[in-house]
Amino acid sequence: MSLRINDTAPDFTAQTTHGPINFHEWIGDSWAILFSHPKDFTPVCTTELGYMARIEPEFKKRGAKLIGLSVDPVESHSKWLGDIEETQGAKVNYPIIADGDLKVSKLYNMLPAEDVTTDGRTAATNQTVRSVFIVGPDKKIKLMLTYPMTTGRNFDEILRVLDSMQMTAKYRVATPANWKPGDDVIIAGSVSDEEAKKLFPQGWTAVKPYLRVTKSPQ
Repeated sequence: MSLRINDTAPDFTAQTTHGPINFHEWIGDSWAILFSHPKDFTPVCTTELGYMARIEPEFKKRGAKLIGLSVDPVESHSKWLGDIEETQGAKVNYPIIADGDLKVSKLYNMLPAEDVTTDGRTAATNQTVRSVFIVGPDKKIKLMLTYPMTTGRNFDEILRVLDSMQMTAKYRVATPANWKPGDDVIIAGSVSDEEAKKLFPQGWTAVKPYLRVTKSPQ
């Protein structure tokens, strides 16, 4: 069964560079960003893990935890972490799941269920294991993105989306195209004009009856 936004994120127990975890228990009351990699010692993924290590404090400020995944065992991950710190100038402090048995990759539909062997697998074989999942404190999937092997992921965009989702979960607004924190927002279509007068006393600009723009609530 394929996964969709607002589905419960599949739970699992797995070995990581921080020891065994149960995913839902590990998330706790936080947000979680799970991002996957097809193989250790791959060039693009090396830069991605390093960049996430550098900006991890930004996620912590937002109450979000990071967890990586790669289709290799913990022993391989541990060696790779040294390369990442050496080449990217940042130490990875978040856990990385060891998915050598493909269990989590298949659970999250990143690989076909019929892929049962790990023998002779390469980064190309696992190329669809390049996804980002944002999971909310309610354990629901809030975002899914999958990137090609040759295109590095924009994790600043993941921060931007997280900012939007956390704000729109708190206030009855949506964010327009290319929104950044502090920009104007859109009053949700479920809010009547009468309700909007109470919720947004600063007023709004009605570009169209269905497109009401107001100042950011935070």
